[in-house]
Amino acid sequence: MNVAIIGTGYVGLVTGAGFAETGNQVLCMDIVPEKIENLRKGIIPIFEPGLEEIVKFNVAEGRLRFTLDLKEAVDSSDVIFLALPTPPGADGAADLSMVLDTAQKIAKIATKTKVVVNKSTVPVGTADKVRAIFDANTKIPMHVVSNPEFLKEGAAVQDFMKPDRIVIGSRDPNAIEVMKELYEPFVRTGNPIYIMDERSSELTKYAANSMLAMKISFMNEIANICDLVGADVDHVRVGIGSDGRIGPQFLFPGAGFGGSCFPKDLKALIKTSEEFGHDFSILKAVNEVNDRQKTKLLDKILKHYGGNVKGKTFAVWGLSFKPRIDDIREAPSIEIINGLTSHGAKVNATDPAAIAPMKNVLPENANLKYFRKNMDALEGCDALVVVTEWNEFRNPNFELIATKLKDKVIFDGRNIYDPERMRENGFTYYGIGRR
Repeated sequence: MNVAIIGTGYVGLVTGAGFAETGNQVLCMDIVPEKIENLRKGIIPIFEPGLEEIVKFNVAEGRLRFTLDLKEAVDSSDVIFLALPTPPGADGAADLSMVLDTAQKIAKIATKTKVVVNKSTVPVGTADKVRAIFDANTKIPMHVVSNPEFLKEGAAVQDFMKPDRIVIGSRDPNAIEVMKELYEPFVRTGNPIYIMDERSSELTKYAANSMLAMKISFMNEIANICDLVGADVDHVRVGIGSDGRIGPQFLFPGAGFGGSCFPKDLKALIKTSEEFGHDFSILKAVNEVNDRQKTKLLDKILKHYGGNVKGKTFAVWGLSFKPRIDDIREAPSIEIINGLTSHGAKVNATDPAAIAPMKNVLPENANLKYFRKNMDALEGCDALVVVTEWNEFRNPNFELIATKLKDKVIFDGRNIYDPERMRENGFTYYGIGRR
């Protein structure tokens, strides 16, 4: 099948490479010349395990191409995926300007019927808006489909190639058959394709992310209660996670969630609810809890030092909001670093992938230095602060850490170390919700 992907960001690039991997002819379009030129050379703009390999392979095989020309993308395709940014506005509502503007351009360019698929995360009613644009700007019948993505950063390629489920929002039998044919290679082991109306499909995406964010914030609140009453959140987590109605996933407390999805989608669903006259109070609480959680580790640091960290230096391990990616959007590390430096401390920061993007947000200065190797970041520091649970941080040489730190103090924002082992090694150890 001939497929066009409009937008080569995280979702668009993974989607395009995934469809090319199953034999489709895919043309990815973007408006940024440097990005397209780099992609043609095999230079990937994001850090995502496995993505570079399948992009390069399918480019070499001639199944995956890149262009700056929207007309070329439209003319060459039967199915057009809109994978465009929908950033939050000042009021939290998703900005649909790029999606709607592109739909209008497609309407004026198209010379035959197309299946146009909203792959971007969009509010309820967006498919109706896109369809209205086509009705107003072209006499050619255009099929509009909602097809939300459920990709986890750090495992996006695997999620696309082996999805838990495919959600197709459409009431058009012809469009549904086209989408089924496109996705059939990915569900041969029996994972379901769910067909529903467009609005239900659009809401499914927001509901899924909001539910996951709610589990995280709930567990963070349980961890905070554990700190106060002397319970151990690891025991509580296992105790409730064994209940089949709850399950063990997303029950790990920490320094709060970040990224481009959960914070943005929470705000967008809250705003959509307000527009329809509903006060989504649970989601507002999830958002508030997460904002507070990002400062909990800083609070523990300040309490340990009696509120005065001026002149002290802290090694911060982990900048991305989660491991295996370089995404720092809404990352807790930003709050922690800014909090430490605003109290007069210095920070030595390291991350396996996210140093470059973090430098764009927090440039290196007299109070903030970046180190490529995690052990180098420890040199002369008063304490270690772990913010992201990268695998290479999980089982370090604690004897070496002890020789590099001025004081044997560890603040573990992801509970990746065993408190008993830390005590045996002579460390003063602080976790989240642990005795």
